[in-house]
Amino acid sequence: MASEAVDNYLKAIFQIAGGDHRATTAALAEKLKVAPASVTGMLKKLSEATPPWIDYQKHHGARLTGHGRARALEMIRHHRLIELFLHTVLGYGWDEVHAEAERLEHAISETFEDRIAKVLGDPEFDPHGHPIPHRDGTIPKRSDSSLVNMEPGTKAIVSRVSDHDSEMLQYLSSIGVKPETRIHLIERGPFDGPLMLRVDDGTKVHAFGRRLAAAIRVRAAGNDES
Repeated sequence: MASEAVDNYLKAIFQIAGGDHRATTAALAEKLKVAPASVTGMLKKLSEATPPWIDYQKHHGARLTGHGRARALEMIRHHRLIELFLHTVLGYGWDEVHAEAERLEHAISETFEDRIAKVLGDPEFDPHGHPIPHRDGTIPKRSDSSLVNMEPGTKAIVSRVSDHDSEMLQYLSSIGVKPETRIHLIERGPFDGPLMLRVDDGTKVHAFGRRLAAAIRVRAAGNDES
């Protein structure tokens, strides 16, 4: 049985590097808010477990084994199902669910997970638009790209939003930006200036700095959605 610390490392490696690439010690230290030396010690333990959770090479970082990838996806599934349950059934704001899910994801059984999924209708995306891994470890696919790369004059649909900053989520909610919202990029300021966006064909134009824009991914609006 994996500990909470093990689960957090496996999730972080997957979120940084996916299932096939390597996560560096520096990237993991930044994401987990721990000292690089602590990361190195944990990576050695994870690589020496039986069976090993990761493949670790000094100076080259860590890559999940099949065993580690399965556990990481299980925890991500727990987390995102809990977020959606809290939001949809219990009325939590989308800015509140991440912290609660972080605490609860390690505690629920597979039976409880299955019942949440059934109640929610086997959903594919959480309240922030992130894909919920299926029980078999496959992940729903959706083609999207960063709002930062959107061209002026084009329209798009918000696909997903980072869930790590509750104040940012509160702000986006206040201006009506959430998954499936239509947006229109009016203008891009020079020298990394703000992106000027109109939301859902409204009249008001909102300025999005680069940090805010980088937290949002969008997909192209189809002809019936433009």
